[in-house]
Amino acid sequence: MFHDFQSMRIPTRDAEIHLVRGGSGPPLLLLHGYPQTHLMWRKVAPRLAADFTVIAADLRGYGDSSKPPGGADHAAYSKRAMAQDMVEVMDVLGFSRFMVAGHDRGARVVHRLCRDHPDAVIRAAVLDITPTHFMYTTADRAFAEAYYHWFFLIQPYDLPERLIGADPEYYLRKKLAHWGRTPSAFEPDVFAEYVRCFNDPATIHATCEDYRAAASIDLRHDEADLHVPIACPLLALWGAEGFIGRRYDVLAVWRQHAVDVRGHAVPGGHYLPEEAPEETYAALRTFFAET
Repeated sequence: MFHDFQSMRIPTRDAEIHLVRGGSGPPLLLLHGYPQTHLMWRKVAPRLAADFTVIAADLRGYGDSSKPPGGADHAAYSKRAMAQDMVEVMDVLGFSRFMVAGHDRGARVVHRLCRDHPDAVIRAAVLDITPTHFMYTTADRAFAEAYYHWFFLIQPYDLPERLIGADPEYYLRKKLAHWGRTPSAFEPDVFAEYVRCFNDPATIHATCEDYRAAASIDLRHDEADLHVPIACPLLALWGAEGFIGRRYDVLAVWRQHAVDVRGHAVPGGHYLPEEAPEETYAALRTFFAET
């Protein structure tokens, strides 16, 4: 699905990251969300590769990247650790500075990249999120109903792992339908690939660790630099029919965290690159071409 892209595995300090690379031009890193893999960029990445060197990576714990132990404090799945992976990957590929777009969990890694590695990130795009710290500290009944998994996945090992592992395909189908508004967004072979990856108990556990980190060590990291604004230009996109756009004034929230924020809604629900690939591509290309 990534014609003319090269598949690679790159070791980092604590993980091994699977990615695909294609195109030429300024470097652009693409990061996926839960419960998916780099494959979620299949409708957008090949078009972006006409203008950029595109790297679409599986986050640690997801897809065909490695699944290191989380540790007692879940630090191995902190967004800090995931961001460090990507800086090391891009450095191996020859890029000390790069642009980056992330969706969902990948967007939370982008947020941490901007915080921890401001000299590396030229421009950043976050798709269908507001900051983790903000969402937890403003949580209410509507949030809990829409994002119930934030509270389910953080339960101690191995409750969520056993429940999801009883029928991963059913769980994935329900999860994609819960957040998405475009049933045709997930072609049968794509869904089958997501199921292949999620059938691995190590993936189920690692992705739970991702959320456990978000509710613990990530919050501590966020609180430590909460009042330091992100300096690079930031694009925020969200689904017009999704919870984020209905619940939050997305641009106003991000402007509390960054000095240069722009963005808008695109059609559909949570899965922007799959539900609204044309609009997502156009917004990303326009934003990243400004460099």
